[in-house]
Amino acid sequence: MHGLKDKRVLITGGAGGIGLETARRFLAEGARVALLDLDPAACQRAREILPSLSGILLADVSDAKQVARAFGELDALFGGLDVLINNAGISIRHAFLDITPEEWRKVIEVNLNGVFYVAQQAARRMWAGAGGVILNMGSTNGLTGYHYYADYNASKAGVIELTRSMALELGPKVRVNAVCPGFIMTPMQEAEYTPEMRRSFEVKVPLQRLGKPEDVAALFAFLASDEAAFITGQTFVIDGGEIAGGLASQA
Repeated sequence: MHGLKDKRVLITGGAGGIGLETARRFLAEGARVALLDLDPAACQRAREILPSLSGILLADVSDAKQVARAFGELDALFGGLDVLINNAGISIRHAFLDITPEEWRKVIEVNLNGVFYVAQQAARRMWAGAGGVILNMGSTNGLTGYHYYADYNASKAGVIELTRSMALELGPKVRVNAVCPGFIMTPMQEAEYTPEMRRSFEVKVPLQRLGKPEDVAALFAFLASDEAAFITGQTFVIDGGEIAGGLASQA
């Protein structure tokens, strides 16, 4: 991709799954990459897997003070920021009637509040500098209803609208888009779906497979690059055709 070499990139939730694969892709593009994650053991593994990382920041994105502290460390590391991949998120598979107030708050605090805290810190630096790109992690769950994920669905719908609002206010210096994956085979998905559940879903997807983290990483790389210089305020679905015919409404 044009324009990614030497760019300063921060990836939240970067120590595993889509985040780690995205770090691998941006490093291959010649970018300087730092990760932000709350799991020290996973961060150590990430450092071993990708030794060319510029740095790793430990923080919980749902805590505004921890996020501010981490960005202070990022300032010392990079002296600014060009690209934010706002990827950190959690999900809990449970029926709507069973969601506790504590579970609801936890999901919203990480998936929506966390995206806001990180994006605001990044945008302040980009606005004060030469500009940049913010890519927020949405989901097809934020575009259509899904069983058993009411809190997650609501958080991702919020991320999509936050993205549009940010794009309006931060242009022309900062481009902001949302990436909305469908079923991507990550450790989080492996923990929530049995092999039988995954196979039954896979056969319904038009492309006849589940997504891979590197599929999403490639989209992030494109949207962060100069090739996407006229794209902002948009939502990009990457789902193998999953929701094209209303598949998501099927139990």
